[in-house]
Amino acid sequence: MPTHDNYLTFLGTGTSVGVPVIGCSCPVCKSDDPRNNRTRSSITVDSGSIRILVDSGPDLREQALREGISSIDAIIYTHGHVDHVAGFDELRAFCWGKEKPLPLFATDSCLAMLKSMFPWAFHTDNIHRGYVKPDPRPLVDGIKIGEISVTPLPVAHGSVETVGLLFAMPNGFRFAYLPDVKTIPQSTMKMLTGLDLLIIDTLRDGPHSTHLSLPEALAISEKLSPTKTLLTHMSHDLDHASLAASLPSGVSPAYDGLRVPLEFS
Repeated sequence: MPTHDNYLTFLGTGTSVGVPVIGCSCPVCKSDDPRNNRTRSSITVDSGSIRILVDSGPDLREQALREGISSIDAIIYTHGHVDHVAGFDELRAFCWGKEKPLPLFATDSCLAMLKSMFPWAFHTDNIHRGYVKPDPRPLVDGIKIGEISVTPLPVAHGSVETVGLLFAMPNGFRFAYLPDVKTIPQSTMKMLTGLDLLIIDTLRDGPHSTHLSLPEALAISEKLSPTKTLLTHMSHDLDHASLAASLPSGVSPAYDGLRVPLEFS
C-alpha cells in the first residue's frame, strides 16, 4: 500500500470490450506491453481508512484480486451500462462479515436499472448471509463519504443518464472522473474549473457517436487547463507508448494498476 493518505487506483482503463479484444490480432491486442492490457473502466479512491469504488464492471473480481482489495466502504455508479454494472454480484465479497449494508450511490434511473437486473439483492427478503446487501442512496449534490465530498456531474453519453464525478479530498485536492462522455454541458464545464486532476474518456483517434475521441478530449483538457490530465476508457486503437509520446505536457494515458497520489506536488 502507498504511504499517501489520499490516492486513486485505476482498476481498469478499457472500453466496453476490453483490450485485448476477443478475436483481434491487431498490434495493440498482441502487444507485450502490459499497459495495453485494459480491463473495463473503474477506479477506487482512498483517503485514510475510507475506500470508495466507482462502478462495478465485469472484471471486478480480477481487478480486486490484482490490487489486493478486500474491503470497500461505498460504491458510486456513473451510469447503468453493462460494462459499468455487470460485476455487481462480486460486491458480496465486500459485504461478508458486516452487519451494516453497503452504501450504494446512483442516480434514480441507474438505481432502477440495478434493481431490475439484480432484484434479489434489493428485495426485503434478502436476509441470507453471503448475498450483496446494498443500501441504495440517491446520488445528489453534496454527498459525503467519510471526509471525501462527491458531486455528480451531468454529461451526455448516448441515451442513458450518465454522470461524471467531482471529488474534493480532505486535503483540498480536487479531481474529476469522466469515464463515459460525448459532450459536457456548459453548466458542468463551469464546475470543472481549477481542477488538480482531470480524468477523461478517450476512446480512440477517430470520432464516435457516444464517446470522446482523442482530439476532443485534448481540446477539453486544454480549455479547462487542469494541473494534470489522465486519459481512460481507451480502445485497442490506442497504443500506450505511442500515445504517451504524442501527448502535450501535463497529459498522460492511464493504465490498469496505476496509483495516483491525490496530493499537491
